[in-house]
Amino acid sequence: PAGIFNFKGSLKGELSFNQETLATKMQINGCDITRSAYAKIEVGQRHIYPDELYLIKAILNVDWNDLFVPMND
Repeated sequence: PAGIFNFKGSLKGELSFNQETLATKMQINGCDITRSAYAKIEVGQRHIYPDELYLIKAILNVDWNDLFVPMND
C-alpha cells in the first residue's frame, strides 16, 4: 500500500466489533458504505475516504494513533 501508514483494521476486533456492525454504525451516521467495502479497506483493496476514517475513529472512540501502524520497508 502507498503512504506512510497502513490502516489497522484489527483494532475493531480488539473492541468487539465485526465488519457488519461497524459498517452498520457508519451507515446510521450517514456514511454510504457496505460491509464488503469496509472489508476491502481493511485489506488495502480500497482507499479510505477522510469522512469514513473520521467516523471509524468516532465509533471506536480511539485516538488517531490507534488507527494506524507504521509500515515496514
